[in-house]
Amino acid sequence: MRFNVGIIGCGSIARFRHAPEYKANPFVGEIIFYDRNMERAESLAKRFGGRVAGTLEDLLADPTIVAISDCSSNEAHHIHTSKALLSGKHVLCEKPLAISVKHAEEIIEAERKSGKKLMVDHNQRFTKAHQKAKEILEKKELGDVLTFRTTFGHQGPESWGVTKSNATWFFKKGRSHSGVAGDLGIHKIDLIHYLLDDEIEEVHAFYGALDKINEQGQPIEVCDNIVSALKTRKGRLGTASFSWTYYGREDNTTTIYCQKGVMKIYHHDDAQLIIEQNDGSVIKYELEPIQTNDNQTSTGVIDAFIDCIVNDKVPPVTSREALASLKVIEKMLGSE
Repeated sequence: MRFNVGIIGCGSIARFRHAPEYKANPFVGEIIFYDRNMERAESLAKRFGGRVAGTLEDLLADPTIVAISDCSSNEAHHIHTSKALLSGKHVLCEKPLAISVKHAEEIIEAERKSGKKLMVDHNQRFTKAHQKAKEILEKKELGDVLTFRTTFGHQGPESWGVTKSNATWFFKKGRSHSGVAGDLGIHKIDLIHYLLDDEIEEVHAFYGALDKINEQGQPIEVCDNIVSALKTRKGRLGTASFSWTYYGREDNTTTIYCQKGVMKIYHHDDAQLIIEQNDGSVIKYELEPIQTNDNQTSTGVIDAFIDCIVNDKVPPVTSREALASLKVIEKMLGSE
């Protein structure tokens, strides 16, 4: 069984993550690319041996395409993903699911009407260290979770985006909407929900555009830093910080404090998961380095998406879970 897939939006996320992982999947035949910038679509089609759809309508009407990745910018997700679902395609949507809870609910309604599968690309769930951490927490090997802290920061999307400039859409309010919150923050909110089998309900946050400037030399329209205090439904307390101004090494770490010890995730290169127990013993798990913008490795997301189509499974990251994370982001930003 092999089928074709489509990709909407041919920027860096399509080039470095979606297209190569589809290419490597044995169930995927041809990849069909669509972008408003035809040259970008043609470049990826040449690179990955696929073809180009002239219009979005052509892509959605193609009967050979079973599944679509929506790699468009944030403000278009509720349009493209909804249309793709209602055109009878399974959809893998990039995060955040939408720029607002209201638009996310429109997508979920399209999912319900279509009966098709919708998965959201919260890829941190798929790393070996996070999955091992989840297993340990589920078994309560360290007792109950009490508090946590998590962070995700790097030098900013202008070094990652396809344009390699501060004219990037990530800095535009109308396209990005939530800045670093929707780019990096939502990954860690989803991760905390996943690891703790819980949801963040109360949020107190400070945010601002502290350093990034746009192509006119003005402060960007969205936040480049957020620091927040969080409380979950089950009463766990935590902190989260997200930044586009960590001008050293990327920081993608999480610490979980439990009754019987501490869990440190991605703090050290040689041991991605470290357990420090109350009796002084330390357990180190050497699993795999986390994917960074400079170290592109397979996320496992595409394989999981294809598997849920082929074997008719519930997607491992559902739209409802993505909506829960988006609600937290809205609370952080005061529903602006």
